[in-house]
Amino acid sequence: MLLEHINGPEDLKRLTGKQAELLAQEIREFIIEKTSHTGGHLASNLGVVELTIALFRVLNLPEDKIIWDVGHQAYTHKILSGRKDDFDGLRQLGGISGFPKRGESPYDSFDTGHSSTSISAGLGMAQGRDIRGEDYTVVSVIGDGSLTGGMAYEALNNASHIKKNFIIILNDNNMSISKNVGGVSNYLNGLRTAAGYNRFKRVLEEKLRGIPLIGNGIAKRLKRTKDSIKGIVIPGMLFEDMGITYLGPVNGHDIRAVERALRDAKKLDHAVLIHVLTKKGKGYAPAEKAPEKFHGVEPFDIRTGKKLRPASGLTYTQVFSDKLISLAEKNKNIVAVTAAMPDGTGLSRFRDLYPERFFDVGIAEAHAVTSSAGMAAAGLRPVVAVYSSFLQRGFDQIVHDVCLQNLPVVFAVDRSGLVGSDGETHQGIFDLSYLGEIPNMTVMAPKNMWELEEMLEFAFKLNGPSAIRYPRGKAYTGLKEYQAPVEYGKGELLAEGEKIALLALGSMVSTAQHIREKLSAEGYSLTLANARFAKPVDLALVERLAASHGVIITLEENVERGGFGQIVTEYIHAHHPDVRTVNITLPDAYVEHGDVTALRKLLGIDSDSVIEKLRREGVIRPAHKEDRGTGETGKTER
Repeated sequence: MLLEHINGPEDLKRLTGKQAELLAQEIREFIIEKTSHTGGHLASNLGVVELTIALFRVLNLPEDKIIWDVGHQAYTHKILSGRKDDFDGLRQLGGISGFPKRGESPYDSFDTGHSSTSISAGLGMAQGRDIRGEDYTVVSVIGDGSLTGGMAYEALNNASHIKKNFIIILNDNNMSISKNVGGVSNYLNGLRTAAGYNRFKRVLEEKLRGIPLIGNGIAKRLKRTKDSIKGIVIPGMLFEDMGITYLGPVNGHDIRAVERALRDAKKLDHAVLIHVLTKKGKGYAPAEKAPEKFHGVEPFDIRTGKKLRPASGLTYTQVFSDKLISLAEKNKNIVAVTAAMPDGTGLSRFRDLYPERFFDVGIAEAHAVTSSAGMAAAGLRPVVAVYSSFLQRGFDQIVHDVCLQNLPVVFAVDRSGLVGSDGETHQGIFDLSYLGEIPNMTVMAPKNMWELEEMLEFAFKLNGPSAIRYPRGKAYTGLKEYQAPVEYGKGELLAEGEKIALLALGSMVSTAQHIREKLSAEGYSLTLANARFAKPVDLALVERLAASHGVIITLEENVERGGFGQIVTEYIHAHHPDVRTVNITLPDAYVEHGDVTALRKLLGIDSDSVIEKLRREGVIRPAHKEDRGTGETGKTER
């Protein structure tokens, strides 16, 4: 096999064109086989194999720089840069990341994980190169889906002014995670049809230059008029009009064609965009047929494409989806907004049932927030369904366009807390902090699936902005017997004990319940309370607990700074200085990739780790030998 002998770019450059094509096939088989065991981003990686090979053959890596937008298509890049033997640990705790990481390899020139950033980063890197008087090539690879993000156009606007070489590759597969939408997609459809014009231009120029004596002169005059011809034949010519040379479209699965375009682009002393057409999921039939389903995959059977461990029970996303549809049936003013993720956020069924009330804005979270503010101002009741880490991209708009005007926009914040294998850029561990600091915002977190339903219904009754944060994965079904009506700013007392009180929020209520059950076997009777609201905190409940307990333990799946526990601690220290508080939180740090269960243990927020912390800090007595090693109860802590 060729792949066994490839350890870096120089090995690639020695291959013949035919060998490079065979290598592409081997790499696809390798990616499919590895991700079938570890999970990962499959379809996007299968689509850029030839493109990556061409980049490695033409560029002088790692001196030259490749910046991958989002980064979920960098597996071939990692394989070819000496990391293929590490793929058994892909996205696993302690293993290699599924995204580019500067700390992982000198070939990874910029950390990525969110969309529409590569042109800005690449332009900045090229400007740094020029100011320092250095000489290397910078290539930013961006997908057509990422072009729906406004930041890409801010970068293109500035890229037109650079006076030295800067290469942008538009990897156009007509997809982001789901099928692309909007005017940008329509524009690129027009460019895709221009391949005939580009072939015609190349053949005509070659023929003209073959005419003795006068051919070169005619060809040069034709080249000077190419902008006019393009303006007639190709709609818009957005990139050329901005001062960025446009090359393409190029077949992204033809290694020689991509190499030729890259060599041409390197000769130019300004910004150039190469438009490369690829097929997401190429080489694996199930992914080609349904690329959106194979964007991010769990371990699967290669033969059938089906998950090896099918999910059992409803997820929080499904619970949200079902309840929203039920509410929308009764309230015609409810509309749903997503940023290119109708499947991931559970809005696909809503879209099918109420297409006129569904808005997919593409990868444009800031626009999603402000357009929802506009809809709310016009009398509608919008819900923005978005992953916690992606909502960060609309923070300014939440502050100024929603909360400043106290508009009734509901934020369904999915994937809050630890997300797992996608790592630092996707962990939803900051939302309690960044949402909780905004005036007029109400922030809730359900303890189980039924409370999520009640909170969503409650949110649509509020006359201001609200956010409901819930974790990824299976919805917790415990504590069903405790279903006090949701009241604004009110928590819920689940069980009364003495001396020690557990005050938990959202996903950590189940953890607190397990702590209580385990310590009851040691003779402790702990009070258990469900906070429900992170903003406003139920200070009346906190006062009640502080008045009758010596220790209050807060639990949340969020960083400590700015979190729920800090607010509780500040109140208790001010009003009950004799009461001790212990905050169970995530560290004020970025959290690496890995299985959520392993991460919870590593970070000390699973029930056994919390109990050990309480022992170390003298809150409870050290365990007797017979108490050690009891393990989890077998119940889901979510």
